[in-house]
Amino acid sequence: MTYQGSRQKSVPLGASFLTVVLLLGGGSAIVPLWTKSVQAVQIAQTPSSANIIYVNPARGTDTDGSGTSEATPYRSITYALQQASSGTVVQLAPGTYTQATGEVFPLRVKQGVTLRGDVDTQGQRTGIIGGGSYASPTLAGQNVTIRAEKDSEISGISITNPNTRGTGVWIESTNATVRNNSFINSKREGVFVTGTSNPKIENNLFTRNEGNGISVARQSTGEIRNNVFQETGIGISIGDSASPLVEGNRVIQNTDGVVVSGTATPVFRNNTIESNQRNGLVATGNAQPNLGTADSPGQNRIRNNGSLDVNNTTRTITIVAVGNDIDQNRIAGRVDFVAASVATNFQDIQGHWAQAYIEALAGIDVIAGFPDGTFRPGESVTRAQFAAIIAKAFSPTPQKAASDFVDVSRNFWAYQVIQTAYRGEFLSGYPGRVFRPDERIPKVQVLVSLASGLKLRSEDTSVLSVYTDAAQIPNYALSAVAGATTRELVVNYPTLSQLNPNQNASRAEVAAFVYQALVNAGRVQPIPSPYLVRNPSSTQR
Repeated sequence: MTYQGSRQKSVPLGASFLTVVLLLGGGSAIVPLWTKSVQAVQIAQTPSSANIIYVNPARGTDTDGSGTSEATPYRSITYALQQASSGTVVQLAPGTYTQATGEVFPLRVKQGVTLRGDVDTQGQRTGIIGGGSYASPTLAGQNVTIRAEKDSEISGISITNPNTRGTGVWIESTNATVRNNSFINSKREGVFVTGTSNPKIENNLFTRNEGNGISVARQSTGEIRNNVFQETGIGISIGDSASPLVEGNRVIQNTDGVVVSGTATPVFRNNTIESNQRNGLVATGNAQPNLGTADSPGQNRIRNNGSLDVNNTTRTITIVAVGNDIDQNRIAGRVDFVAASVATNFQDIQGHWAQAYIEALAGIDVIAGFPDGTFRPGESVTRAQFAAIIAKAFSPTPQKAASDFVDVSRNFWAYQVIQTAYRGEFLSGYPGRVFRPDERIPKVQVLVSLASGLKLRSEDTSVLSVYTDAAQIPNYALSAVAGATTRELVVNYPTLSQLNPNQNASRAEVAAFVYQALVNAGRVQPIPSPYLVRNPSSTQR
């Protein structure tokens, strides 16, 4: 399949990676949707014996003697990969790597070499943009950003190939590992797997690629696990006689969710395939996707897609689909359908900017929804409700004596959690021993509470310049909001630079702030979001 491309746009050399991607894509930042519970991001530890080569496009030099430390890095990935041998980790500093910074595409990650950026954010601050010609032994001429060879690993990088028919990562007859990356705005797909490949592709984000998120072809197998495919062409395309395991992915808001063609026999387990414009899963040719058997239920949720949830266009193949959550009235073609109840999330947060935060906190019983299956993310939060969240999230150790507030009786439902939050120095009362439990809590008070209880206040208030409405922050809250910003607790939607400090906090905003506080405390893994306010000092190039 051929996809029409366009000429590559010129890029300002000093631009951040997110800015560059938006320039190339011509759009605004997308909200990535992640897995439905707090899931440990797999971050490989560097063996003590590993050789590390350092690269920094802003202050490195491609000369002998460089690359041995962060203080004396190479300038280009191209040069660093030429020096690397099996067992080497090529560590990238935050920045944008392009032809203008010395890259020659496609980059070749040799056998046993690891190419690594900022793994914990899926490469939000470390990007590679570009592509070059590659003659594939199985599929002829291609345009590729990175070639991944045997036993290689690519992690923590945002990858964009803006060239016509451009592919981000090309895996051909190798067992490469691709994890914790973001594939954004490529002209064709994020990853292409072909030949006899057996890769591991896990915990990545694929979005706004014009062709597919992942294409799997020829006799390839491997594992595609725990990725997000959102607003891309076809989320996952599997053809020829490929037979990968596709497990635990979220395939949402694409043109089509999954297309299986040729004689492919992929296995699908525990995936969410929802809200795609046309079909959830399509089978063509003689494809036979495995959606679950009596011995191994599929546990896939395939619902709410624009046309059909499962569309079997093959003439003679019957798809076996046991143990899934699929609307049987939205199935076309031969499908041996045995329904099952698959656990679902709150029905009113699908596609919401804070969905990942809400589901993560619900997964560890910090927050809960309502009996009707909703979460009501836009509703405000009372001071009593916030105290309950604080008590569950942090179980604070008492720092001072209890206080009997005149408006909180001992038989009030939140009496104990209010005392817990108060004694832990997360919340205070008002003059006259008043607490106002039913008062809606504004965003600024949420941040003051978290900064106070976690001892995050900062007297360096210059960081508040990131907010265009910083003048609206009350004087009593300046050091608390500065500390919360420095420690990256603030998530601002829809405008990153607008805090709206005196606006009542919504249930979604409280979930995001509390989750980020747990990240800061080392209790949970980070969830990348384009609405997370970064500490300006940590993002300077």
